[in-house]
Amino acid sequence: MLTRRSLAGAVLALGLTALAVPANAQQDKLPVVASFSILGDLVKNVGGDRVAVTTLVGPDGDAHVFQPAPADAKKVAAAKLVFVNGLGFEGWLDRLVKASGTKAEVVVATTGIKPLAFEEEEEGHAHGHDDHAKHDDHAKHDDHAKGEDHAAHDHDGHDHGPTDPHAWQSIANAKVYVANIRDGLIAADPAGKAEYEANAAAYTAKLDALEAQVKAAVAAIPEARRRIITSHDAFGYFGNAYGVAFIAPQGVSTEAEASAKDVARIIRQIKAEKVPAVFVENISDPRLVKRISQETGAKIGGTLYSDALSDDKGPASTYIDMMQNNIRQLSAALSS
Repeated sequence: MLTRRSLAGAVLALGLTALAVPANAQQDKLPVVASFSILGDLVKNVGGDRVAVTTLVGPDGDAHVFQPAPADAKKVAAAKLVFVNGLGFEGWLDRLVKASGTKAEVVVATTGIKPLAFEEEEEGHAHGHDDHAKHDDHAKHDDHAKGEDHAAHDHDGHDHGPTDPHAWQSIANAKVYVANIRDGLIAADPAGKAEYEANAAAYTAKLDALEAQVKAAVAAIPEARRRIITSHDAFGYFGNAYGVAFIAPQGVSTEAEASAKDVARIIRQIKAEKVPAVFVENISDPRLVKRISQETGAKIGGTLYSDALSDDKGPASTYIDMMQNNIRQLSAALSS
């Protein structure tokens, strides 16, 4: 028969054991790094309980201008896998990987995706997207995972590369990200193969439902009103996939400032084409978009999330939440 003292001791021992389990479980998880918050969320969904994900560029962070700190090198050094977008998005990554001395495998999430090419306009930073991009051999872009901007074009001193890196803005592309993440995790942790495959399949089903939702919402917007202004050119894949025209004065990277000529041309275009709405982005200074709104009469439609998620209290704390927020904002501004 247990005495009161022995019962208390048993309860204490059980409590200490329970406290120790999460720590041990955390130590047993596969340590991986994702370069930015959107990619980190995709990795978490595929990795599930087997993976501990550290994200370098966090919520509302701008990966275009990110400056790694010594602490980031330590995170990369401790990782077994480093997941990156590629396509020249993380121009700082090669230096970080080298500085860290990591032995981690670098997994390029965009492998297999046909990237959109930019068509330079004569007057400045507003870029068009070539719907028939001729970059079929995506294996050539693997070096971009380490930030090497091969064959990059120089826009006012900033190397952004010849292709648009924002591939996640197409949900069909996000499914490719998921498959690449799954395969990378399986290669690093074969014992988790069944779990990674099940997680990837379940999440892909959610993305299928999300894509149907986005297509239905766009279809409900009058075709003539499917034109908007955003801060920088981050929505080319969304526009190409779902039939919305995005016009941006700033170009692909937030590093490059829009020139007065760019802004004047955009203002003329808005007035001529009667573009109904302009949108600010969570990672960009809203003053330029507000100025364009004031000078054209186009209303500010709200905040779109382009290159980063919101924090946990915001409307876009996951990839699915981000895409749902964006289509809600677009629908509200363009449908009326």
